[in-house]
Amino acid sequence: MTLHEDEVPTNERIIRTLLYAQRPDLAGLAIAHVGGGTDNTMYRLGEAYLVRLPRTREKAAALEKELTWLPRLGPRLPFAIPQSLHAGRPDPLYPLPWAIYTWIDGEDLADRTVNDWERYGSDLAAFVACLHSTDLMGATRSDGLSGYRGGLLQPKDEWITSCFAKARSHGAELDFNVLERLWREAQSLPEPSAAHVWLHSDLRPANVLVREGRLHAVIDFGGLTVGFPDAEHAVTWDLPAAARDAYRNTLDVDDLTWLRARAWAIAVGISGVSYYWNTFPSFLTECMHRLRAIAAEAR
Repeated sequence: MTLHEDEVPTNERIIRTLLYAQRPDLAGLAIAHVGGGTDNTMYRLGEAYLVRLPRTREKAAALEKELTWLPRLGPRLPFAIPQSLHAGRPDPLYPLPWAIYTWIDGEDLADRTVNDWERYGSDLAAFVACLHSTDLMGATRSDGLSGYRGGLLQPKDEWITSCFAKARSHGAELDFNVLERLWREAQSLPEPSAAHVWLHSDLRPANVLVREGRLHAVIDFGGLTVGFPDAEHAVTWDLPAAARDAYRNTLDVDDLTWLRARAWAIAVGISGVSYYWNTFPSFLTECMHRLRAIAAEAR
């Protein structure tokens, strides 16, 4: 599945060639494509490993950020996160950095795998509270950690307005009147005054794993950012209301922060509908679900 015009192709033959050149001890293991997100394509390697390959040259920076910071953040966090085993070098067959991680067993987040949504919301909030309170270790937004979700809403208005127009042109079945009104109202909210913190930036259902009905691991830190905490809370509109309420209550999120978080949820959702309409059906469904939940709650 190709998502970007400048995407670098991958397949089993390419990965095995990379392994024979750089990790011959692992080159004989079975290789199976296990999907991917907007930034990476992923293959399971044997039973114990995962190979992540950035889709484009631009996305490679996110992988290098993970390799730099996850070893430092991991011991400080209350749930499992990816552990890197090998930082792969570019090769003529695949001219970007790539990586091997240890495999984390777990199930996708879904109604069939979560047995208590309130508890899940509280567990996710506990992870966020720990991440946000973790020492920055000298990191700043100027250190390649300046993801837009850690910034301000107002500079994104022109972009998101264009995304609304494109989503309308696609014929998306959304309550655009409500969503655009909420976005417009958010532009007049006071700017955040909280200190910069570590942000995962993308705690959507595809980036967590559950085990025995509870949150077990947080994965894909490609969006790791230093910035204002508001956008971190946006993913709660991907969850049932019981989880969202438990999350907010656990963190005691104030009204202004919550309104900015909802605006970020709209921004990420409508930009996803705009960009991935014809290329990434599962992510499109996720974005549509989020936007419909926001509109329904507002009505």
